[in-house]
Amino acid sequence: MALRSRASGAGARPGRSGFAASGRVAPGHGAPGHIGFRLALPSDVEAIVALVESAYRGEPSRSGWTTEADLLDGRRTDAGAVAEQVGGPASLVLLAERLGPPGTADGPPSGGGGRTAREEERRPAGRLLGCCALERIAPGRAYFGMFAVWPTEQGRGLGAAILGEAERVAALQWKATCLEMTVIAQREDLLSWYARHGYERTGETREFPYGDERFGVPRRPDLFFLVLEKKLARTVRRSP
Repeated sequence: MALRSRASGAGARPGRSGFAASGRVAPGHGAPGHIGFRLALPSDVEAIVALVESAYRGEPSRSGWTTEADLLDGRRTDAGAVAEQVGGPASLVLLAERLGPPGTADGPPSGGGGRTAREEERRPAGRLLGCCALERIAPGRAYFGMFAVWPTEQGRGLGAAILGEAERVAALQWKATCLEMTVIAQREDLLSWYARHGYERTGETREFPYGDERFGVPRRPDLFFLVLEKKLARTVRRSP
């Protein structure tokens, strides 16, 4: 879960060198072999909203472990908020897509559980599997949010690959040395996952925006955020 206001004057729109150009998919560092990354386009907004909602809200999200359905009702995001991230002067949205021969693109994977190699080969290329947003919030510092993976694709290493690619892109594009995020304090499973990937609690907390249904309708009165951060390596690799 990530909530931020738009940072003004944080920096120019990032260049496209060093990783997949907008609209083109390139294999990601450390990603499963069938996954590539690219920057989101305005035409991707509706698919991104559907992805984020599927990962966090309602009954469909319960098939994955990232669900917030026990904590929040209502929406997780909307087209306006996503479009702002896609088109912002100091932000970008990174998409993880299936590589392979051209196929249909949008919509959640069908079915669940493990897949055979033959079933995996039949999965359509170009399908959106995961996403995250990055925002330059200060010199040397970036914010990670809007992180989502289709529920039926979770537990396969995709989330870790997206997080790693986000770290690489933030360091390469903005020379970020620190990546920050916020996580609902009651999400101990998610906090533990981030800790295993090098994110530490800063001791800072932030209030949950009760009364603002753009961020969901809380099902309990004690929600708040913990701030996590990770120091990024100074040496990063460029995508092919």
